[in-house]
Amino acid sequence: MPRSGAEARRRLQQAALELYQERGFDQTTTAEIAARAGVNERTFFRHFPDKREVLFDGEADLRAALMHEVAEAPEGLAPLDVLLHAFRKAGRILEENRPFSEPRLAIIAVTPALRERDLAKAASLTEAVAEALRRRGVEDRLAGLAAQTGWAAFHHAAQAWIDTPSQNLDAHLLHAFDDLHTLAAASNR
Repeated sequence: MPRSGAEARRRLQQAALELYQERGFDQTTTAEIAARAGVNERTFFRHFPDKREVLFDGEADLRAALMHEVAEAPEGLAPLDVLLHAFRKAGRILEENRPFSEPRLAIIAVTPALRERDLAKAASLTEAVAEALRRRGVEDRLAGLAAQTGWAAFHHAAQAWIDTPSQNLDAHLLHAFDDLHTLAAASNR
């Protein structure tokens, strides 16, 4: 049995990943996850409200990191550059959790209910980033567009990082945002 709450949580996450990969998300129960983790089902529900949230556990940390980094970005940066700064700093959370991030994305990709939850979480994070930009004085319309565009670039970079692990996430983020600037410059011609 795990001795600490953090250890139980980690074991529940690992057990869920293993079972989702072996059986699929829909065929896995919370009781099975708890049993694999060596805890009872009540312990599962002390840590997670449902079996989907096991895969979205880091959202609050990512949101807090993004909000902080947008607020702390150097003055005078254009909105997309503020977001690149924030995503580069917050991206460390994903890099530190690569053994969880990679199978998590694969499970979400093949599970419609999880894709729906992922889109809802992404929309919520995007709105939080837009609000952080507004607090920096970015016009409402531009803040929303920048947040959506920046989130798309972040998601693109994260998938590239999973697909091409020879480069770190930071390199993929730099490349994705360079591509955004190239696309913007090409449209000005």
